[in-house]
Amino acid sequence: MSTPRFILELRERIGHMPLWLIGVTGYVRRDDGLILLEQRSDNGKWTLVTGINEPGEEPADTVAREAKEETGVDVIVTDLVNVKSGHEVKTNINGDQTWYLDHLFLCEVAPDGNSEPIIGDDESKDVGWFSLDALPEPLADSSRERIAYVQRYLRNREAGSAYAQFAFDGVIEHY
Repeated sequence: MSTPRFILELRERIGHMPLWLIGVTGYVRRDDGLILLEQRSDNGKWTLVTGINEPGEEPADTVAREAKEETGVDVIVTDLVNVKSGHEVKTNINGDQTWYLDHLFLCEVAPDGNSEPIIGDDESKDVGWFSLDALPEPLADSSRERIAYVQRYLRNREAGSAYAQFAFDGVIEHY
């Protein structure tokens, strides 16, 4: 599904005015370290799994649902890596304006779930598993940034750091 029904209903009332939405991003990785990416149909860029939170839906549930809908891969959410507000209003091809509070989750393939990616809907034209050393191009800047956040998070976790990360204007602050 391209645009959730609740957004279409809001757009009937507000037109193209900026709409504040809750977004999710899933950094899905396999045991061998490969990550799941999809190539968007609208702009041809490769991205991590992304989506929009439905009203009343938990963000972690949203990312698991989006992964299944868009790639066919069953995932479990293991960590909340980052929550970041977009500072720029994005204008879609149709003129709709949005900006997002994005929740970045680390996910793994569900133990008994499907791990073979398929093109699950019309939002993607390709999906696949990729090594961090051989990421496809063009890779969306937002995904490049989020991949870096996850890599930093994993290094900190491995080193035993017990603090959270928050991103402010591209600077990582530790608490």
